[in-house]
Amino acid sequence: MTARPDGDEARPDPPGERTFDEEALLAEYEAEKPARRLSGAPLRVVQVLGAVLSLYGLWWVFNPMPAQQYLPSFLGLGLALTFLVYRGWGRSEQARADGRTDNPHVLDWALAVASIVPFAYIVADWDSFFRRAVVPTDLDLVMGTLAIVLTLEAARRTVGLLVPLVVVAFLAYAAFGSYFPGMFATSSYDWERLVGHNVMGTQGLFGVPMDVAATYIILFTVYGAVLTASGATRFFIDLAFAAFGQSGSGPGRTVTLAGFLLGTVSGSGVATTVTLGGVTWPLLRKAGYPKENGGAVLAAAGIGAILSPPTLGAAAFIIAELLSVSYLQVLIWATIPTLLYYLGIILAVEMDARRYRTHAIELDVKPAGALLLRFGYHFSSLAAIVVFMALGLTPFRAVVYATVLAFVLSFLDRSCWMTPRRVFGALAAGASGALSVIPVMAAAGIIVGVMTLTGLGLKLAGIIVTMAGGNLALTAVFSAIAVTLLGLAVPVTASFIISWVIIGPALQDVGVPAFAAAMFIFYYAVLSEVSPPTALSPFAASAITGGKPVRTMWLTWKYTLPAFLVPFVVVLSPQGVGLLLSGGVGTVVVATLAAAAAVAALAVVTGAWLVGPAGVPERVLFGVAAVALLVMAPVAIGIGVAAALAGVLVHLVRRRRADAADAAQTKANNS
Repeated sequence: MTARPDGDEARPDPPGERTFDEEALLAEYEAEKPARRLSGAPLRVVQVLGAVLSLYGLWWVFNPMPAQQYLPSFLGLGLALTFLVYRGWGRSEQARADGRTDNPHVLDWALAVASIVPFAYIVADWDSFFRRAVVPTDLDLVMGTLAIVLTLEAARRTVGLLVPLVVVAFLAYAAFGSYFPGMFATSSYDWERLVGHNVMGTQGLFGVPMDVAATYIILFTVYGAVLTASGATRFFIDLAFAAFGQSGSGPGRTVTLAGFLLGTVSGSGVATTVTLGGVTWPLLRKAGYPKENGGAVLAAAGIGAILSPPTLGAAAFIIAELLSVSYLQVLIWATIPTLLYYLGIILAVEMDARRYRTHAIELDVKPAGALLLRFGYHFSSLAAIVVFMALGLTPFRAVVYATVLAFVLSFLDRSCWMTPRRVFGALAAGASGALSVIPVMAAAGIIVGVMTLTGLGLKLAGIIVTMAGGNLALTAVFSAIAVTLLGLAVPVTASFIISWVIIGPALQDVGVPAFAAAMFIFYYAVLSEVSPPTALSPFAASAITGGKPVRTMWLTWKYTLPAFLVPFVVVLSPQGVGLLLSGGVGTVVVATLAAAAAVAALAVVTGAWLVGPAGVPERVLFGVAAVALLVMAPVAIGIGVAAALAGVLVHLVRRRRADAADAAQTKANNS
């Protein structure tokens, strides 16, 4: 039995022994710089401050205040918590080996207190402070500089050094822009102007990214924590076991379904991967999965959390704000691509089940129908979010009401009653889930601020379009490569924000609608979850299975790649927007069927399996079929279908010849 974060006991673990510390792994892989293992008074202080931060976000929903007042106060408390939760330097190897707790040092406490100072200064006279953006006082400059420095240090602790270095590089560009050659040349801005624009305005620290962190993200992480504490996570995993666990490919299907269900609550690829691994890796191992393949299935299913409605990842909230659309609209856009993503994983699982001859596992689980009758109410709050938004409520009120519903429904299961202690634990856990995002959002806001001040984003977009010669397909290819390369270095959210201000205009310049461009960038930003050096989900999965991290990462890439080529459909063809449920019914149906067929064809290419092992000729034909289907034009679809049928025919003929040769060899051996 595992301990709950709030101290209460959990339900017994499902079948299969644990081979690792799930909470320790989640803390280690939640961010590039692992969180501390707190204990004693520091732990209580952090829990109380975390609960206060969550309550502050909930209070804001019903007592809104000006953004210039709310965002600085939220960021100040968030940074203070970050300095207490995330260490600034690594522990000694001996301390790691001993598993000792790692409470904050004096410097950490000093930084936590210092984080309050500049933001308290801003809030105390916020109206006058923001009015002085053009002519800041000396004290304004000191406080603004301190706010920037503390934000960058907090970002370094949570996601590593690269994001702060990128911010510094952008600030340096703004300061020395007149020295750059050619089209990169811009005005040079003094520090007074940079602080005024990035701290005393609405384009920097307190821009759209920070606004999203202080509203959408904190509310959804609290909701996820309450839903988890109410027993939903256990139910989702049990339901997946009951639905698919009794066949040869059942273990892989179980992981995939459980990943989708958990992802609807989590929105975090790493958290979902670790939670999945805790209960399903023993099942995969007994079914016959190699360590690396099992880890890849776990990671691929976990990464789907960033794509799965209704929570999605943090970048989805930013899409809603940037495009000035409802969050419900973003959920609608994400629905079919999410289903296609999991279709790709299911096909990969089926191929591996046959390749490795995995077998069914006997499980002591209630039937799926019985589980749905007893615990199906856990779906109610998820559905409520969509219903409330459809009725016209803001996403903020919708998720708060859904949180209250999850709280009330917890009393239908005596073992998961939301006692005061559990409520406190859920509030603290909700804030903890947002901490790794808050500093990154603030830092990304500075990048956006510099780009709007200097016009750098439009200049880089112009370069991409020029390199592509104005060709839509080449622009899309260059854009996908650029987003993927950026994702190699920074997390999903930062990757999306930076890519949007650079690549979004480039795609729109060649005729891609803004919403299609945003979803294209979003899905390629998610690739950072399977790309080194920030491939956190595969690395977490390899730690669970004991497999080789790099091989696990590449196998995860193989499982997810078919679905990640689908966004090209959205931008390359007018019919492609049907995948975002835009356009007429016929457009949506044709686009969905063609994309599903393309995913299946790509799965054959990457999985090298059809009825049996697929050779090079079949894989080439299916590759041609996939590319043709992704084009979406009627003639191209016809070519794609013909190529796929040819691939099937070649495969069946080759299989028949191989079977005949085997039979002849067997007969010769027996004679």
